Amino acid sequence: MEYKTLNNGVKMPVVGFGVFQVKDEEECKRVVLDAIDAGYRLIDTAQSYGNEEAVGKAIQETNVPREELFITTKVWISNYGYEKAKASVEESLKKMHLDLVLLQQQFKDYHGAYRALIDLYKEGKIKAIGVSNFYPDRLVDLALDTEVVPAVNQVEVNPFHQQGAALIYNTKYGVQLEAWAPFAEGKNGIFTNETLVEIGNKYNKSVGQVILRWLVQRGIVPLAKTVRKERMQENLNIFDFELTDEEMKEIEKVNKHTPFYKVTKESLHKMATTKCN
Repeated sequence: MEYKTLNNGVKMPVVGFGVFQVKDEEECKRVVLDAIDAGYRLIDTAQSYGNEEAVGKAIQETNVPREELFITTKVWISNYGYEKAKASVEESLKKMHLDLVLLQQQFKDYHGAYRALIDLYKEGKIKAIGVSNFYPDRLVDLALDTEVVPAVNQVEVNPFHQQGAALIYNTKYGVQLEAWAPFAEGKNGIFTNETLVEIGNKYNKSVGQVILRWLVQRGIVPLAKTVRKERMQENLNIFDFELTDEEMKEIEKVNKHTPFYKVTKESLHKMATTKCN
């Protein structure tokens, strides 16, 4: 596994495994153990996923030393504000050891919540802190108004939503960009896209492998999710080929500049009123 060095010197794997929507406890334990066995060392969950405890149990059961793993969770917005955020992370820490904690959305009192993460970081309870789904303007505002610049910003990045501006601004302020939904959840024909299929055929690689390789070469850490072990292994098998500059430019052309997930007034209200499990 290759690694990225974050802005505080902590090393993070360049490819991660996410457990979004894997709510059944036994299935979640199984997929996390399969992912670790396949070679993943970065596991990403969130308070809102309802599976932190299952991830924690899987970590306890694996034979891989804890120091080789990099575990991330995210604070849900119903836990924002200093006191609630700190208490919620303390609760997450009872379920599993954590390396990185992010704020999942840029709404409500995220400044208070971020101060809580700073204190937890200073107390040595977590190795790094950051944010998720922060647009460039909010990211820059936070970076300029804090003593601990976010180490990571986790956002949607895929060939149909390439996030060029986000990459520029996050890189400028030393924030590592992470990609959720790198495959756009299979929507809009991404796995049959002519450009991606053609490039994959050249290297005898799947479209998924081409996408993950494209992200890694852009300096972005992808978080791929699957419940099938053979696909987990396939998604990690991306370090034996390299896309050319021309191929990177060809992939740029498939950009639709449209996110798979759009924040609407309705979804914002739902997020603001929904409590995590």
